[in-house]
Amino acid sequence: MSHADHTRDPCPWVILNDFGGAFAMGAIGGGIWHGIKGSRNSPRGERLVGAMSAIKARAPVTGGNFGVWGGMFSTFDCAVKGYRQKEDAWNGIISGFMTGGCLALRSGPKATLGSAVACGILLSVFEGIGVLLNRTMGEVNRPVAPPLEPPAGQSSVTIA
Repeated sequence: MSHADHTRDPCPWVILNDFGGAFAMGAIGGGIWHGIKGSRNSPRGERLVGAMSAIKARAPVTGGNFGVWGGMFSTFDCAVKGYRQKEDAWNGIISGFMTGGCLALRSGPKATLGSAVACGILLSVFEGIGVLLNRTMGEVNRPVAPPLEPPAGQSSVTIA
């Protein structure tokens, strides 16, 4: 089970922080993706211009989409933490389920349920990997007991 991260800001500020971080990741990743795509879809000699044009047109949109997802997820995460009064892996799974459902709400009930389940499963995989890594890395830092010394009257060498 993961414990509360007290190094982060309180919930209202975490939402803005996560929104900005997700926007930055989406804008940078979208800039790379759309730059390559714009370059490949441009005629020879115009590849740099095509790449820059695609980056300027599509990278902010991709960043905005990532930002909306990150902000909504963080909002639901704070709401679930406040409601449950716990901080564990289930918060992320529930928040992912709710985020996926809300983002697909305009597509109808079938798409909403499908997207909610898909996001819930995706976040449960992420949380499971996080728990597994914490347990694995925790084994490395586990304290080791010092070796016991033999009693005063016995020698440490045994002859068979």
